[in-house]
Amino acid sequence: MSDRIFVGGGAEEYGVPQHLLLKYGNRHGLVAGATGTGKTVTLQILAEGFSAAGVPVILSDVKGDLSGLAMAGSESHKLHGAFMKRAGTIGLDLAYQAFPVVFWDLFGEQGHPIRTTVAEMGPLLISRLLELSEAQEGVVNIAFRVADEEGMPLLDLKDLQALLVWVGENADQLTLRYGNVSPNSIGTIQRRLLVLENQGGAEFFGEPALDLTDLMQVGADGRGRINILAADKLMSSPRLYATFLLWVLSELFEELPEVGDPDKPKLVFFFDEAHLLFDDAPKALVDKVEQVARLIRSKGVGVYFITQNPADVPEDILGQLGNRVQHALRAFTARDQKNLRRAADTYRDNPRFDTEDAIKQVGVGEAVTSFLEAKGAPGIVECTLIRPPSSQLGPITADQRKAVIAGSPVMGRYEQAVDRESAFEMLRKKAEIAAKAAEEAEMAEERQKEEDRAFQKARRYDGGRASAGRSRSSSDQGFGAALGKTVMKELTGTTGRRIVRGILGSLFKAR
Repeated sequence: MSDRIFVGGGAEEYGVPQHLLLKYGNRHGLVAGATGTGKTVTLQILAEGFSAAGVPVILSDVKGDLSGLAMAGSESHKLHGAFMKRAGTIGLDLAYQAFPVVFWDLFGEQGHPIRTTVAEMGPLLISRLLELSEAQEGVVNIAFRVADEEGMPLLDLKDLQALLVWVGENADQLTLRYGNVSPNSIGTIQRRLLVLENQGGAEFFGEPALDLTDLMQVGADGRGRINILAADKLMSSPRLYATFLLWVLSELFEELPEVGDPDKPKLVFFFDEAHLLFDDAPKALVDKVEQVARLIRSKGVGVYFITQNPADVPEDILGQLGNRVQHALRAFTARDQKNLRRAADTYRDNPRFDTEDAIKQVGVGEAVTSFLEAKGAPGIVECTLIRPPSSQLGPITADQRKAVIAGSPVMGRYEQAVDRESAFEMLRKKAEIAAKAAEEAEMAEERQKEEDRAFQKARRYDGGRASAGRSRSSSDQGFGAALGKTVMKELTGTTGRRIVRGILGSLFKAR
């Protein structure tokens, strides 16, 4: 097995052949260029190269074109002649072949469903997903802390929504312990959750949660599986798209063990439309991405950012991207020209040509490239003719996609959602218990009132009998009878009724 991936070049006019060394494949990379300059084909041939070397790949298919990796290229394709001519120019023996592909889709329509739990996503990424302010992010952190302390799992959106209602109802108590819990903040978060739910985000949160080992499989033939995320529909919710990919990257960073410098990566992750990750991102999030990019290579994971302009990637992260393929950039404005100069300055100069001019002049399917060489040093920049792909260029049909999904090694593992007891059910149960206790207290109060009314009725009846007894002869009344008459008279008065009612009422309530 080769220790490198052939990217292109080869003819005299394109300099020396360009290879990506597998031992430096985890040193990250960048594929940049304006729309229509060939970034998708470059991404496709890099995915083929890593897969052929036994390295699993994760990539997102924004336009649907990358699904062609699942099918072999064909001599009947309209570009077959051009492909063979280019292959001859750069000294490539082109053989068409399909690659082992697993299709995924957050919405479960064009691939296996992908889910994670709210708890696994964490408060930082949830806040990023909902575009929350610092104060609102603080409320989310309080909600997550309460869930941990009360043993209430946060699995799906309805768990988080129910917990936020509970937090709002107990805001006074929580404010004293954790800090201010504003009803306005809770209302804003609930509205953002509703928008996310309407965009289909509710399908992403739940169980069974994605097992990352399913993204790191190698086929029986020794080739790494290429995991393709259908992102054409997902791109209508760019914040969800970027947050999901960042979550996958963060989970890989948290779960994978340290491996040092392996002979080849354990996994390669392509982050297409990378500018969506950094647009309006808070500093805490950018710092998190920088930390992951800096440290995850020691776990054998290579991260490749795909974007239109290198300026889309923060400099601290850009400086860690050792393997670079720069397609043509357009410089129509002063800002474009400035970004072009910045991009050219990041390469190791080649005395044969001016890098800035080369980046402007390379055609479709050509690029300015630089890959890490021995001891991890950046290679001299070269103008490179990118090799043609071995798999099909362009999307496959719906029936072909269904056939690939049906034969997938994870078929049936994620298709059926599971809704086990979590925060929503626990809070609903507490509410039902509280409602039942309130109902029983109300019924007890009604019984007490009935007993009071019965007592009053009986007392009035006994008072009537006492009045009838006064018709007896006065000669039969002794001192005791006279005293009893006096007491009874007092008790039947207003003050007496209050005394009796107070004493007996207390007895009944105690009972």
